[in-house]
Amino acid sequence: MRTMLKSKIHRARVTDANIQYEGSITLDPILMEAADILPFELVHVLDITNGARLETYAIEGQRGSGDVVINGAAARLVQRDDLVIILAYQAVGEEEARRLKPKLVYVDADNRVRQVAAAAA
Repeated sequence: MRTMLKSKIHRARVTDANIQYEGSITLDPILMEAADILPFELVHVLDITNGARLETYAIEGQRGSGDVVINGAAARLVQRDDLVIILAYQAVGEEEARRLKPKLVYVDADNRVRQVAAAAA
């Protein structure tokens, strides 16, 4: 088995950072659906603004809100208005790994889906 990139939300803007919440990243369900990310799925968050990298799990926010909220301890690493890349992975067999085309979700400044594309091989 190989762990491969399944999907990516590229250059999303963090709308809030809530240190008091137990953990996770809150995402607008529209973003989650576009990137095929399920509630409680493991995601990696890469902060373009400051270079921080972390892993957490996704939870649903309010549909249509554009929410990208960093919760819990991660709110010390990622701040409101930071630009982030959100990655999800999957374990696949050798043959599927060679055919896999990750879903790339590009968003605008308000975290609205601008384009969904398959990664080029």
